[in-house]
Amino acid sequence: MNSEVVLRLTDVVKTFPGVRALDGVQLEVRAGEVHCLLGQNGAGKSTLIKVLSGAHRPDSGQVEWLGQPVTFADPQAAMKAGIATIYQELDLVEDLSVAENTFLGHEPRRFGFVRRGHTARRTREILGRLGHPEIPPRRMVRALPAAGKQIVSMARALSHDARLIIMDEPSAVLAHDEVGNLFRIIRELTTQGIAVIYISHRLEEIREIGDRVTVLKDGRTTAANLPARDTPTRDLVSRMTGRTIEYVFPDRPAEARPSTELLQVDGLSRAGEFADVSLTVHAGEIVGIAGLVGSGRSELLETIFGARRPETGTVRVSGRQLRPGSVGAAVRAGLGMAPEERKSQALLLGEPIYRNVTLATFSRFARLGFTNAGRERAEADRIAETLELRPRDVRRPVRTLSGGNQQKVVVGRWLLGDTRLLLLDEPTRGVDVGARAELYQVIRALAARGVGVLLVSSEVPEVLGLADRVLVMREGRLVHEAPAGELDENTVLDLVMAGSLMEGAPA
Repeated sequence: MNSEVVLRLTDVVKTFPGVRALDGVQLEVRAGEVHCLLGQNGAGKSTLIKVLSGAHRPDSGQVEWLGQPVTFADPQAAMKAGIATIYQELDLVEDLSVAENTFLGHEPRRFGFVRRGHTARRTREILGRLGHPEIPPRRMVRALPAAGKQIVSMARALSHDARLIIMDEPSAVLAHDEVGNLFRIIRELTTQGIAVIYISHRLEEIREIGDRVTVLKDGRTTAANLPARDTPTRDLVSRMTGRTIEYVFPDRPAEARPSTELLQVDGLSRAGEFADVSLTVHAGEIVGIAGLVGSGRSELLETIFGARRPETGTVRVSGRQLRPGSVGAAVRAGLGMAPEERKSQALLLGEPIYRNVTLATFSRFARLGFTNAGRERAEADRIAETLELRPRDVRRPVRTLSGGNQQKVVVGRWLLGDTRLLLLDEPTRGVDVGARAELYQVIRALAARGVGVLLVSSEVPEVLGLADRVLVMREGRLVHEAPAGELDENTVLDLVMAGSLMEGAPA
């Protein structure tokens, strides 16, 4: 590995009103390495990314880039210097082509006109460098799958001759087989001397792709330059959280309690998404659906919730059939949902926390055309205390919260209502191990109160550790069902990744 230090942070501090987001951070990144950045939600990772990308200026401390002290005035200055950032929510323009996105903002021009042919050729060269020459430069980005969009984000970085690429949770939206391809591309980049800062909550990924690890906690560097492959998991987790294990699941009830059938789904289908799905959830039961991205899991939950209209089949709650394609009918029947894309589908990012918490029960706080904001805040504050929301000030804009705390707000919304069944789609996506354990406690506590829970997760240990019963979904069909205690991770992975030989496996 090239040992040249391309980036060094020394005692970097960044404060916001009431919050010291970075408190003397130290970081050193070398050319040609994958430097992994670990930390709980709220540890300061997002703020650090924004300092490096030019979105924030540090209050004190020093940032050295290629051996020289620097302060980036804006993201364009950082990009021009050779630092590119690929965010978890990709910042692509979906109605522009691959080539237009790749060179967005610095299009090759002649006599004031964009050289479209030249742009397409350059884009094709960069895609070939990334190992994806099959992506057409003139294809609209919205037509690409998630993995393809991520390749375009990398192509944009390389179009600026980036020497450091920051990747924020790059595997979060990828299927299992696509993660391997992502790692292949990262290794290709590092052999060319490009440094990568890789941010992930998945410790197994750190082992596979990382060279060194730096850990943040409460805005401070608690460990620097640890060997990624050799540092014990318990050491990494304890540096982040004070705990020594990655998954902390609440105890299941000693034995299954007899309970009424709450949700009945019979023969539900949508062409191209899922087919002939039948399942049940009992009051107080947690049912987990395991499957790859693209297996139809999210579409199934959205259809049960009424956000999509089924072509065939029925959804019943306590024996009463719901009107197809009606979210209002589902909510009135006692259904709540925390979708996978919480920022775009569940939260009003510019609104305060309390308004997001009361969104589904807003009519309770309105009378004669006026809202009682004091009551809203009081009820939201009670939920914030129950969920150990951090920070607790419910008047803060929800966009200022970490991913884990934003997810608590989404779940907390349904604690205010008369929710009988909670649908959770990737409830801990982008959530650190500490906040993850707290969410598990909340979900188990809801079940103990008699709420039924149907959850989707790409984390097989999560499904097995949290659910009472597991359904395995593959290519739009449920192919297996068993109590969680009768399954192990290898069995589930075999089922979700099996080919045609597994078609017709017992349900």
